[in-house]
Amino acid sequence: MKKFIVTLTEEERNLLTELTSKGKHRTQKILNALILLACDEGEYQRSRSKNEDIARVLNTSMRKIDRVKKRFVVDGLDVALHGRKGSRVYAKKADGDFEAHLVALSCSEPPEGFSRWSLRLLADKVVELDYIDSISHETVRRVLKKTNSSLGDVKDG
Repeated sequence: MKKFIVTLTEEERNLLTELTSKGKHRTQKILNALILLACDEGEYQRSRSKNEDIARVLNTSMRKIDRVKKRFVVDGLDVALHGRKGSRVYAKKADGDFEAHLVALSCSEPPEGFSRWSLRLLADKVVELDYIDSISHETVRRVLKKTNSSLGDVKDG
């Protein structure tokens, strides 16, 4: 049983053929174009290949072929070639007030037993001081990198 049948117009076939034969493109885009060309069951296709043959020749999985065919049928040619854009929205955790507290803390004396602040120490300390609910050391790094802070490393000059 075929779930998704790819039927390309003559214009789409020409576009995909041109894309695969000249110019510089991402490998996944070319692979998707080759899959669509091989799976085409439209009137402009000379000979259609089986999915098993396509997977073997292009050295890809059957699942990849099914995904490309589904994206073409459901969402169109552009999405089948390029994929979808991520729709996840991330809420920014660090606001200006928090950043100011973090920078001030990083410029202060490190805790007893440490010669300097580490990113993990800073992350733990800002949570302990209730500046923020939770934060990763990576977010601390990004904030400090943006502010050109040096984690309290003082240079004699």
